[in-house]
Amino acid sequence: MLEGPSYLVTRDLPSSCEQESKWIYNTFRLIELSCSKRRSEDGEEHPLRKSCKVSDTREGEGTRKGSSDIVLVQTEQPEDQDHTGEQADSSSLIHQLGRDISINCLLNCSRSDYGSIASLNNSFRSLIHSGELYRERRKMGIIEHWVYFSCSLLEWDAFDPISRRWMHLPRMPSNDCFMCSDKESLAVGTELLVFGKEITSHVIYRYSILTNTWHSGMNMNTPRCLFGSASLGEIAILAGGCDPRGNILKVAELYNSEKGTWETLPSMKKARKMCSGVFMDGKFYIVGGIGEGNSKLLTCGEVYDLKTRTWTEIPNMFPGRNGGAGAIEAPAATEAPPLLAVVNNVLYAADYAQKELRKYDKEMNSWVTIGRLPEQATSTNGWGLAFRACGDRLIVLGGPRALGGGVIELNSWAPSEGPPQWDLLARKQSGSFVYNCAVMGC
Repeated sequence: MLEGPSYLVTRDLPSSCEQESKWIYNTFRLIELSCSKRRSEDGEEHPLRKSCKVSDTREGEGTRKGSSDIVLVQTEQPEDQDHTGEQADSSSLIHQLGRDISINCLLNCSRSDYGSIASLNNSFRSLIHSGELYRERRKMGIIEHWVYFSCSLLEWDAFDPISRRWMHLPRMPSNDCFMCSDKESLAVGTELLVFGKEITSHVIYRYSILTNTWHSGMNMNTPRCLFGSASLGEIAILAGGCDPRGNILKVAELYNSEKGTWETLPSMKKARKMCSGVFMDGKFYIVGGIGEGNSKLLTCGEVYDLKTRTWTEIPNMFPGRNGGAGAIEAPAATEAPPLLAVVNNVLYAADYAQKELRKYDKEMNSWVTIGRLPEQATSTNGWGLAFRACGDRLIVLGGPRALGGGVIELNSWAPSEGPPQWDLLARKQSGSFVYNCAVMGC
């Protein structure tokens, strides 16, 4: 879906999934058959200039022994075909299977295949753009997590940890004021939201993976910046921050990406900005930040129960400044918000000063150091480093500073695999300062 249609997509399946591999092969074989020719209104068959092609191969870097690679080549339409008069039967998709079975087959395809599938004809393109596949995937618990990040103003990249592919998003449309303003980012549903400020007001740019395009024009009920946020499926909660006059807020809002609506929630007990938000055990937590009329960092947290619609304060939830006792304290306003992430309902924090990884004990309301961060995880008071949850793994995105460029590294660790041992998933030439980062699971 990124950078226009993909002409060649390879999916690697482990040998243990041989049955799934054959099943998916048959699915694409049926797509090939359904696209190999079309019948015009007068009944004449018109062969396509190129047909779908499925092949098994062992070539290419990264292909594992015993794997089955599925290659889907874009189907081009006949030269005389009118795209507004698509003849494909949108109710059946894969004609030999019917619509329902066709959709069930497509649900099990990788997200990275959807760009090629959408290029087959208008029927598949309409299905992909409607978001129906992602809604059904969510119901079935089929989720793939991609990492979206910006290391250059107005430029965004994406990384698929499964295929280990880098992708480049279309450049954001904006003016110079927005480009130079502080920004927050949030991935929710099938959208990437980037919050910033233009000359006279706050603005939100929304990127949709369904259409591979950016749009603006959406507004919160209470425009703000420097807030804490987190998403859970198709919903997200934003809390605190500063309004256009610089007032620190205690207001919270819930955004529903399916409905495109903003709902004002009950206010927090304390106003705060430059805080961090996470979802844990189905509840929304807001941690740290700077309070109203006080330049010191807040040590308390708050948890919002979506069922009872109430906030509960948690004293001393994040008491330690980065670096611990004896560390040289930077002014509170220069420090990044707490670097937090939740995997399997367990909260972790990255201490950027000591390069330590910490785990939160809910019952004791305390933190325990469990290991180290990757050595290349450098930052400026926490800025320029991304620490996120990506499915059942923690990821650290960043790199060493270098004049005239740099290298960005993405390291990951799965807590279920034992003590922290960071795996280098990918490395690429890029600006090494991470301005914004979000993980989208859909």
